Amino acid sequence: MIKLAQTGIAAILLTVPAAMATTYKTDQGHTEVQFSWSHAGVSTQSGEFTEVAGTLDINPENAEDASLSVTIKTDSLATGFKPLDDHLSSADFLEVETYPEITFVSTAVEKTGEDTAKVTGDLTLHGTTKPVTLDTKLTHIGPHPVGSSLDYYKGEWIAFEASTTIDHTEFGVGPFSTGPITIQIVTEMKAE
Repeated sequence: MIKLAQTGIAAILLTVPAAMATTYKTDQGHTEVQFSWSHAGVSTQSGEFTEVAGTLDINPENAEDASLSVTIKTDSLATGFKPLDDHLSSADFLEVETYPEITFVSTAVEKTGEDTAKVTGDLTLHGTTKPVTLDTKLTHIGPHPVGSSLDYYKGEWIAFEASTTIDHTEFGVGPFSTGPITIQIVTEMKAE
């Protein structure tokens, strides 16, 4: 899921002028991890995790050494319908009391275009770790356009979009398959 940040890392490393490694942190107010699934083929339903923290270390001279680490709080799940939130959080699915975090740690970055990359990493969900690849697109790097007006946005920023699909049953989530779960990530990250 968070695997999102990974792909952006690869693209960034390969497009930024040569420089020393820089550490970026997710901006919570501008980071979204959304997921969607088919409800018995009748409709597409969605939700998101609202508490996400990620760190990206990149050296533009060596994209292959970029590293991304993301942690999602499972109890921050929100679908807009409390009974569904409660059910997805229960022992029937995510078991948020037993498994309070979902993590993604990058293991490889492969540039696929001028501003795109595949970021592979280990996704740990519901106590199970499996490799996942994120398709990532770099959408911004450099000073934030709002930085000239608001002090918070001064400095260097990176932004990207990422997506992947997973089979939730491979992670032991849920009593039956709902089909693939699509994960979409959008984030802005500020240099430390």
